[in-house]
Amino acid sequence: MKGLKASAAAGLIALWGGAAAAACGAEAGACEIDQGSYHIVLPEAAEEGTPVVMFLHGYGGSGSQVLRNKALVEGLTGRGYAVVAPEGRKRDGTGPQNWGFGPFDEGRDEGAFFASVLTDASQRFGTSSAQTVLAGFSAGAFMVHYLACRDPAAFAAYAPVSGAFWRPQPEACEGPVRLLQVHGWRDEVVPLEGRILGGGRWEQGDVFAALETWREANGCASHAPGRAWSEDDQLRRRWDCGPGATIELVLFDGGHSVPKGWAGLMADWFEAEPAVR
Repeated sequence: MKGLKASAAAGLIALWGGAAAAACGAEAGACEIDQGSYHIVLPEAAEEGTPVVMFLHGYGGSGSQVLRNKALVEGLTGRGYAVVAPEGRKRDGTGPQNWGFGPFDEGRDEGAFFASVLTDASQRFGTSSAQTVLAGFSAGAFMVHYLACRDPAAFAAYAPVSGAFWRPQPEACEGPVRLLQVHGWRDEVVPLEGRILGGGRWEQGDVFAALETWREANGCASHAPGRAWSEDDQLRRRWDCGPGATIELVLFDGGHSVPKGWAGLMADWFEAEPAVR
């Protein structure tokens, strides 16, 4: 595997669908760092500087569960991306795994953890620390929004699926940011308009309100999209607000899920515009 660091080559343990599951050290499984652990799958022809999609699992999920989504993994590795799937944390050491964002921001500094994961993966497997996308589903998507808001330069681009902010949402975000928001039109778990949970204690935010915040962060001259179109049964809107300041909304006819073909959609979007960091 041309260009892979020796440590990575020694850790290749399995091939499926043109992808290579990478081990850490002599043992197969998760890579351990100080703040937690992560899983990684490399493309078959991985080289030094392989781009990375870090995909965050949903509430109660796991990084290993992300890797069992073969459509997602093979779709990304087939395009030459390494897939990195960190493990969330259990609040107070118990309960389902989740991420620290918004009203649940306590304990581990998730931004620092993700940065450490990127650094560790680069050192072990030769992956890029610049050509990086932070993606996630549901609770993972919430985390994507909050990290992008706080530190847009942490990743080259952000691709949340079925999640935005919680209310009260941030009054303002840092920018610029490249963001691809994908959401199911019939999502009832995280509706486009949000919903109230926990007897009124928490409220999921409105996706369209989040997009307004992002337009303001990007300094967009108009709230109206520069382009609106339909493609492959999807409704799409795009705001081009300057270098590294692109927002795209994709609505698909489905519920709370990662839609079929998301990997190719995301890769096409990311590769269409050079990253600005």
